[in-house]
Amino acid sequence: MPINSPPAQSKPLILDSLTEPLISDRGCPPRTRQQIDLILLAIEALELGGSEAMLLAAKELELQDIIKNRVVLWRLRCSNPLRRSYSRRPLDIAQAKALVIIATHMARRMTVLIRQMLLAYQQLNEKQIPLDNHYRLSEYLERFRAHFRSRMNPRRAKVAIYNSDEKLNELAIALLSQLLFCTGTSGMQRFWTSLFDGEVA
Repeated sequence: MPINSPPAQSKPLILDSLTEPLISDRGCPPRTRQQIDLILLAIEALELGGSEAMLLAAKELELQDIIKNRVVLWRLRCSNPLRRSYSRRPLDIAQAKALVIIATHMARRMTVLIRQMLLAYQQLNEKQIPLDNHYRLSEYLERFRAHFRSRMNPRRAKVAIYNSDEKLNELAIALLSQLLFCTGTSGMQRFWTSLFDGEVA
């Protein structure tokens, strides 16, 4: 091989840390696309400038060839069938892996905050104290509700069930628990596998 030949383009090695699910050539199933987007929505509610932080994480993790810019990130997330801006473009396995790796990377950075908020939620719930009494938790829930309502299509049955602040708060807390799950030992791999439960061929 000539010395000046450019190296062959190869996929980022970090993608190999996640298994290859046996799914159809049409890309990831709808439930998988939905869950990935919702977990990213929770991260956006936790961190101001979440989209920019995701792009920075993509660069740090050498995933910028898959998630090149804000527009690409938005298009990938619009593969979630619950979105107002739903696109029928498939989400392929490499793209899904990249999004999950980014979500897990960001969740690990916020592990302490996520634990504190889940503990606060548990304590407030047990004492039947309004969640508004905890500023940081209340701020997260308010942002999550606003993001969900502005981006999801209320005409979809799976969106319509979240028709109250209480229902959306429950979803936001469930997603916080999922994020904490991602931060544990082999959390990324276990979260990835859970996205395809019942979906594999």
